[in-house]
Amino acid sequence: MLNALSIDVEEYFQVEAFAQVISRSLWDLLEPRLPRVLPRLLDLLEAKGIRATFFCLGWVAQKYPALIKEIAARGHELASHGWSHVPIFRLSPEEFRKEVRDSKALLEDLTGRRIEGFRASTYSVTPKTLWALPVLAEEGYRYDSSIFPIRHDLYGFPKAPRFPFLLKDLELKEFPISTVKLGPLNIPVAGGGYFRLFPYGVTRRLLRLFNRKEGKPFVFYVHPWEFDPLQPRLNGPLKSRLRHYLNLSRTEERFKKLLADFSFGPLNEIIKGLEPLPKITLEDLRNAA
Repeated sequence: MLNALSIDVEEYFQVEAFAQVISRSLWDLLEPRLPRVLPRLLDLLEAKGIRATFFCLGWVAQKYPALIKEIAARGHELASHGWSHVPIFRLSPEEFRKEVRDSKALLEDLTGRRIEGFRASTYSVTPKTLWALPVLAEEGYRYDSSIFPIRHDLYGFPKAPRFPFLLKDLELKEFPISTVKLGPLNIPVAGGGYFRLFPYGVTRRLLRLFNRKEGKPFVFYVHPWEFDPLQPRLNGPLKSRLRHYLNLSRTEERFKKLLADFSFGPLNEIIKGLEPLPKITLEDLRNAA
């Protein structure tokens, strides 16, 4: 089964875990790591013949346009990750619209391709920010991948559908981050810190269970900074440091095993293969909350 592989393209200092200690005014002064790490990740995917979806920040695209063009030149899908990595719940509707409009326009200018997909920073499409989905549709996005149907202290929409669906009143497709259902709980196994937390054998077993039991592709995500154990250490809260730095030295080895054990492609192709998608309305989603 062909699963969806996604890369959230951001610098190590832009993560929400350090937002309270790293001012955005300092971003241009901190050591950049993407120019070193991202090409290595692209080489790794090319060696395996795998294409993915790269959700790119507008800030990154403006600072490193050559990296964005290289991603496109290697045959990957480009999608928007917003502009400034501010979660939706900290933006007004006007600010959010500007972020998604400006990032989409810049990525399209750099690549000459239509940008169809969006992923919010910190998976911040939650029951309180569903107002963002009509904005995405109005700005010309075809799909979103910002809903994570789990409970978490920073994000989560535990009662949202676990599988891709179409918001028929918006003509917007949603590709939730994949979870495995164990009893009443949705277990997050689809990447990021969970990929670094669980032993790889557990991740592989649960993802295979997802493919076999649900009969559907999963969506997996990683960040370039997770492949960079030599990145500068930031002095944030203990919980943030534990989440961010856990097992960074093991990410690349585990990722290579993942690519060998499963088949992957970009989100836009995976979604097309699932059509026709189940249809619900935005009001149905609000009621699920």
